Amino acid sequence: MGDIAKGVLGGGWALIVGWILPTALNVAVFLFAVAPSLRQTAAIGRVWPDTANQTALLLLCAAVLLGIVLNALQTPLYRVLEGYLLWPSWAYGRGCRRQRARKEVIVDLIANPGSRTPVQRALLNEQLLRYPVDDGQLAPTRLGNAIRRFEEYGHNRYRLDTQVLWNELSAAAPGQARRQVETSRTSADFFVALLYGHAVVAVLALIALTATDAERPLLAVAALALSALIPLWYRSAVYATDEWAAAVRAMVNLGRKPLAEALGLVLPQQLSEERTMWQLVTRMSRRPYRDAADAAFAPYRAAPPDPHCPLRRPDPGPGA
Repeated sequence: MGDIAKGVLGGGWALIVGWILPTALNVAVFLFAVAPSLRQTAAIGRVWPDTANQTALLLLCAAVLLGIVLNALQTPLYRVLEGYLLWPSWAYGRGCRRQRARKEVIVDLIANPGSRTPVQRALLNEQLLRYPVDDGQLAPTRLGNAIRRFEEYGHNRYRLDTQVLWNELSAAAPGQARRQVETSRTSADFFVALLYGHAVVAVLALIALTATDAERPLLAVAALALSALIPLWYRSAVYATDEWAAAVRAMVNLGRKPLAEALGLVLPQQLSEERTMWQLVTRMSRRPYRDAADAAFAPYRAAPPDPHCPLRRPDPGPGA
């Protein structure tokens, strides 16, 4: 049944599950826990729906509109949680040092397992895999490192910079690989949207405490409960990147050859030569053209078809 729904919704599945559904949950909490206290104000009381049907319609419209807005703002929303946006330099540096120290602790625990069981050692390796291989790529937050690990995967293994060539890679990769990336990211989007919504509703609940006839016990419980759940959703978003990372890794591994062919290149047999080729492709995409690129790309360019040797049509066989 889920596969049928995904097929019907198509590309809207990620939008609905990743952004609209958690927004609907947050709007519902606001309507039933916070809004009754705010209805006492004249400005809100005049526009508040009178019937249950009107309230349900308001919930649906607000969830859809706010979900679409959050989806459009997903890049800055993620960057705040990753530590790249609105972070002062001192906080960024402190966060990077803290994450580096945490990674070193995990490495030491793996090197000296002591009496830990195989399951505990596997969990330690799982935590280590949520960090980028290159310490120079460390981000100041756990979510930033969990995402950075698969952002650097293509460059670390093949010198294929997926940040620069993502659109080209997405267009050339197999369709199943692209769908896996979109589907696997939905879980992380869900928890990120839930996290931001909880933060906003908790702040509104604290503001509503100042209303004259506010239901203070309900508002206090709502604010405390939502605030306590925010770290849980953040940790869940970090865990959700595991499947996302696996999907991106598969897309890079399976999409390299189709991407090379789409660019008119031949994938070298030697991995070292392939790394050199992708480094040239990345430079070609990021920097202005130079005449030296002609000689540099010559060993990797596919030979054009011979105009004097047209392609043979397949033999239709007997009885055609």
